[in-house]
Amino acid sequence: MRLTLPSGTSAEVARPEGEASFGLVVATDIFGLRPLYDELSQRFARDLAAVVVAVEPFPGEDLGSDITPRQAALPAKTDTRSLGDLVAAADATAMDRVALIGFCLGGMYAFKACALGRFDRIVAFYGMIRVPEAWRGDDQGEPLDALAKGDASRVLAIIGGQDPYTPPADVEALEQTGAQVVQYPDAEHGFAHDAARPTHRADDAADAFRRAYAHLRGER
Repeated sequence: MRLTLPSGTSAEVARPEGEASFGLVVATDIFGLRPLYDELSQRFARDLAAVVVAVEPFPGEDLGSDITPRQAALPAKTDTRSLGDLVAAADATAMDRVALIGFCLGGMYAFKACALGRFDRIVAFYGMIRVPEAWRGDDQGEPLDALAKGDASRVLAIIGGQDPYTPPADVEALEQTGAQVVQYPDAEHGFAHDAARPTHRADDAADAFRRAYAHLRGER
């Protein structure tokens, strides 16, 4: 079910069949809300007994399905709007405890959300640890700075060892913040959340989601 956040940003809501145990906000990848995230939201609601709200990263923009215009739009994104929408999505769950999970671009914003103190647990799947130079804009902070300001021990980072967006020096800096980092040595970017991607690795994805679920539930 779609809802509109106070800023005008659209979001997808999924609810468990029984009583919910916590809220979960989903920060999507660069391609935004689409059937994949409708399905993931339903899956998370079912598997975690959570009220799930997935947020559109490019509200009000018709950027199509090609990655080039989406990357070109990134310098105009602002942390004020993007992080504000994640907080509004947390409020929309109407749950006392709210966690956050992000993928790719959304994983980078999951790191940035650490400084907000709003999310009990955070999982970032292959999020950019430093903002790529071509994506930088006037109102964009660095993920590592946000992790240093917040409680990085609440963060689980899922990283592919062959991912050019998370080079070894960045991963080392991420580990130094106190975040928990799990690396899959042979995995490339986007290996877990979309089975249609050529980089998908079923066994690594299953293990990564097992770890993510345990972290979101507060089991580690």
